[in-house]
Amino acid sequence: MYYSDDIIEEVRSRSDIVDVIGGYVSLKRKGSTFSACCPFHHEKTPSFHVSKDKQMYHCFGCGVGGNVFTFIMEYENYSFVEAVKLLADRGGITLPERDMSDEQRRRENYRTMLKDMNKTAAAYFHYLLTKTERGNKAKEYLQKRGLTEETITKFALGYSDIYENDLYKYLKNKGYTDAEMKDSGLVDIHEDKGGIDKFWNRVMVPILDINGKVIGFGGRVLGDGMPKYINTKETAVFDKSHNLFAMNIARRSKRRGIIICEGYMDVIALHQAGFDNAVASLGTAFTIGQAEIIKRFTEEVYLAYDSDGAGTTATLKNIGILREVGLVTRVIDMKPYKDPDEFIQALGTDAFAERISNSVTGIVFEVDTVAKSYNMKDPEEKIKFSKDVAKRLASIEEVLARHSYIDAVSDKYALDKEGLKSLVSKYGDSGLTQANIYEDKAFVKQKNVAADDCNKAQRLLLTWLVNDTRLFKLLEGIIDEHDFIDEDYKIVATTLFEQYRKHGTVNPAAVVDLFEDVEKQRLVAMMLQTELPFDTTIEEQEKAINDVVRKTKLTRIDTELAQCSNDLKKFQELIVMKAKVPKLHISIKNG
Repeated sequence: MYYSDDIIEEVRSRSDIVDVIGGYVSLKRKGSTFSACCPFHHEKTPSFHVSKDKQMYHCFGCGVGGNVFTFIMEYENYSFVEAVKLLADRGGITLPERDMSDEQRRRENYRTMLKDMNKTAAAYFHYLLTKTERGNKAKEYLQKRGLTEETITKFALGYSDIYENDLYKYLKNKGYTDAEMKDSGLVDIHEDKGGIDKFWNRVMVPILDINGKVIGFGGRVLGDGMPKYINTKETAVFDKSHNLFAMNIARRSKRRGIIICEGYMDVIALHQAGFDNAVASLGTAFTIGQAEIIKRFTEEVYLAYDSDGAGTTATLKNIGILREVGLVTRVIDMKPYKDPDEFIQALGTDAFAERISNSVTGIVFEVDTVAKSYNMKDPEEKIKFSKDVAKRLASIEEVLARHSYIDAVSDKYALDKEGLKSLVSKYGDSGLTQANIYEDKAFVKQKNVAADDCNKAQRLLLTWLVNDTRLFKLLEGIIDEHDFIDEDYKIVATTLFEQYRKHGTVNPAAVVDLFEDVEKQRLVAMMLQTELPFDTTIEEQEKAINDVVRKTKLTRIDTELAQCSNDLKKFQELIVMKAKVPKLHISIKNG
């Protein structure tokens, strides 16, 4: 923290929470408090309350709450230090720079410089597009795509010239160094050629962070050049996995939910049509980090990906990611058109609004999609389909919703209802749920199926240990922290086992603090807080536990076998241990 407690208290005392929040939302007095529709989730009846006496806010709908600093951090997506700075400026308070270390100040100034350079480049690209003859070709392309002058201005669209060092020379004249330009991702520096622009002869789309600062660009080539689209590389200010195109606009939309598209032009077309709640990932696969950002502003997401095979695959995968962070997903049918841009141009705004109204839930889309892969007239194929569907339904934690989907799927595809229900419980208890269908990028280091399955077994065993601490005693002499091969799981396991040995219980909340990465913190918290809600017998639970224990044990043995090929004695000992693993049995009936 860069500022002293006294400075922070001064900023807080001079930042009345009613005045600050009132600058963002329309507050109405209600007795001793003020109320409004919550700015963090969609609602029709106000449940967001602000107390002038307590200088606190709380939403009884989505649960957000805190003080004036918390609000700024939540609403603006600011760090604590950035929130302090904003409120200090607002209150006319001069913050002491000496409280920031030289290294911190240097890093902060450098990030500011990179954002200023991106802003300068965006203005130059926009000037070339709108004010010069050189930009006519790009302007014609955008007009053919149906974009208006207002939309071009709103998104500050631009054009990068045909000359390979045009931007380099412009930024050089603005005083930026070669090293700074290289770090921005806008220019490559070559010993023989000098500065070469990353983007040239392209329609330019500035990418803004959630606070409206330019952090990068997407460029669409004019003509038949390849690649068709390129983006700014990762930089000190541009993290693709934690930003979304147009989120700075969509987060303030009055429309219900957030629409996720594949590309920039889809988003721009939707915004022009009035759907200003549309966003897109930045040329990479959708991530947990992006899902977490969306969750701050809505509880419902509409997927509007391309209607081709790749789009369907992405939709299926992202349903799982969004479900993991607790978001409700619905899928918009774009057929017979490929994407939202084509759909809007062909059928218009009202037709797209109707498609939103008729969108199906993520679960329904998953089941209907996988059903196409099976011959439902073949008994064996139908059994495989039932198992596939059961794994997906097992990811639904709410009992009533899960049973409702079981009924619906059973009726639609003529499946045995009780049989499907039994399968769902089985897969839910054994951990063969959504995690087996979608890759967990923050934790799964291996890409092969066997390693992926082993990691999931380790994760599930940790979940079991937290849910039922009796297992520590039952597993004594069979499993300990050394049996967890994945680096992150080993950290979690080591801490849990140490806690149990010292205190006879565990403190899962303390484990989260061991990870600095936000995505890992979230995933560790999810793993350690996960309940096992399925109504199963002791025998079924016992079978599930033995299964994950054996898999975890075998993973460690196989790993050590691969590492001790030159130690014959160790190799033989491990072979003997491996032979005993299938005979391992942990009884929880009398535990």
